[in-house]
Amino acid sequence: MRLIALGVCLLLLGIVTSGSAATRENLKSVVYDSDRPIQERLSAMRELTGLGKEGEFINRTICIWDVIGRNGPIYGAAQDQRARMLTYGIKLKLVPYTDERVMVEEFKARRCDAALMSGLRARLFNRYTGTIDSIGGVPSEEHMRILLQVLANPKSAPRMEQGDYVVAGIAPAGGAYIFVNDKRINTLAKAAGRKVAVLDYDPVQAEMVAQVGATPVPTDIVNAPNMFNNGVVDVLAAPLAAYSIMELYKGMQPDGGIIDYPLAQISMQLIAHSDRIPNAAAQLVREAFYESYGDMMRRVHEETKDIPAHWWVSVPDQDKREYEVMMRDARLQLRDRDYYSGAMLTLERRIRCKLDAARAECSDPME
Repeated sequence: MRLIALGVCLLLLGIVTSGSAATRENLKSVVYDSDRPIQERLSAMRELTGLGKEGEFINRTICIWDVIGRNGPIYGAAQDQRARMLTYGIKLKLVPYTDERVMVEEFKARRCDAALMSGLRARLFNRYTGTIDSIGGVPSEEHMRILLQVLANPKSAPRMEQGDYVVAGIAPAGGAYIFVNDKRINTLAKAAGRKVAVLDYDPVQAEMVAQVGATPVPTDIVNAPNMFNNGVVDVLAAPLAAYSIMELYKGMQPDGGIIDYPLAQISMQLIAHSDRIPNAAAQLVREAFYESYGDMMRRVHEETKDIPAHWWVSVPDQDKREYEVMMRDARLQLRDRDYYSGAMLTLERRIRCKLDAARAECSDPME
């Protein structure tokens, strides 16, 4: 926890001291060397960023997306850090948003130094990390753990910057599943003619839904659950936590269910303006995020443990194999359209093969 607190402080400071280019590069080399003792790396970061000045407070604004707002679990976790940050000379201004789209526009307008958003939105700022949530790319929580371990490694630091933005942290948010109002919709073929909620800012989702003969209904993350609960749409992709938080059991009653096959593993990503938060400072925060992986997943499991067993809809193994092929073809199509990052898809494939070398894609890779 000490590393997390210090890491967040370093992130929030984002101030580079004066000095020769050689000196700065020396300090950076220490910070990015994960084999060095953490205190040595922190000392180098203090010198590089000016951390440790007595009697001065640094003010930083962090915008946080939480569909529940101030009473939500994401905002609450951030709020818990405020007192600790004061002991390090940091005054945090946490600004909650229930509308992710509004928050992103505020962040672009530089009203926030950093913003915590979904991985799908993060793709607007970094295509590499924005591909983490690719359809079928990360089949399980163990795949996700290994992926985030790789991304927290200093060797991945160059890919964390794109344009004027830097990825300052990546958190797991559990699997995305298909919620249906009719258990008979347990195959792609049976989704034909049904209404499926898709994100209005992402036209690619609508295209993919249309390809299987279903009707895409554009909406946003806030309104999609209400549309499902009111019967406006028949199918909704959502994290399991939405079952309780967004009361999706209402939309499943009486004959619906949850397809027991995750489409993807969802991420939450902290994106920052790189002139306010340099990549060298963000590195320790990314490591701190990964260090907290177990705590984050325990929180996810706590929010989803009470889903009754009767809602789950099993998928035959043969259908699962067909889904894998379909999702791979979709990823390839989206990669060729520059929607997905080819480098991230390759990394995800290597992790899948690390955990299961017998997969066909391991001997005949296409990603």
